[in-house]
Amino acid sequence: MKPLVIIKLPLLLLISNVIPCFAALNKVQTLCDIPYPSDRRIEWECMNLKQRDNPTRLFGKYWQDVLRFNRIDRRHFIAGLSVKVPKRLEEIKGFTPMPAVYPNAAKEAKFILIDQSELFLGVYKYGRLVFSSPAAVGVEGHRVPNGEFRIDAVDRRHESDTYPIEGTGDAYPMNYGLRFAVDRLNWISYWIHGRDVPGIPASHGCIGLYDEEMQSRYYRDPKEPILVDAKRLYAWVAGSLDDSGRFRKIKNGPRVLIIGNPPV
Repeated sequence: MKPLVIIKLPLLLLISNVIPCFAALNKVQTLCDIPYPSDRRIEWECMNLKQRDNPTRLFGKYWQDVLRFNRIDRRHFIAGLSVKVPKRLEEIKGFTPMPAVYPNAAKEAKFILIDQSELFLGVYKYGRLVFSSPAAVGVEGHRVPNGEFRIDAVDRRHESDTYPIEGTGDAYPMNYGLRFAVDRLNWISYWIHGRDVPGIPASHGCIGLYDEEMQSRYYRDPKEPILVDAKRLYAWVAGSLDDSGRFRKIKNGPRVLIIGNPPV
């Protein structure tokens, strides 16, 4: 097993008292201008969302697939935003841009591939895709570093010790945290965790997955949590552990490979 990779990152990324691992979301008006390599496989058109539009009303049984296609969660599916809508919805059933087979992980029971060019994460068992999820990655100037890492700690109730949820005194939740890298010079940790997924790069170094439980609790939107990919990944990594919900180190955690450059 390869050890955890310790990385040295640019100063701007590492000043924890100035920049959190999550970032305030920039307002975006269109997701149609974001080019993904996998877009070439599917014909789509741009739709501007109106008041009272919601994914289930517009797309029926394919609503989750359309959200995945746009790398967005329900809380950010709002009037005024333009989104990509495939011309034939049945073509995106179970949508994922991640390869179904990843030969370089054929000997590994657990392997995580993050493709920043697709804003997507894939989970592999002996080289075969088990599940995948849209991912929020780092904003320009604070990108998630590419390279090979390893999950070395878990923390189901992880939260920021510096930044609150906007407009509150509550610490920003980073639920279902999986630590994949540490810069020991500046004592900054990098995690995969639950957060908002707005369809664009949105963090300052972490990888964010769907966490509608958190959104429902703190923002009351959506009312009923359905998209919980961060929870699912956490269970896959830590399921066999005696998990107290608190921070704990683990040995020989899944290897994490981060590749590509974000499209925006």
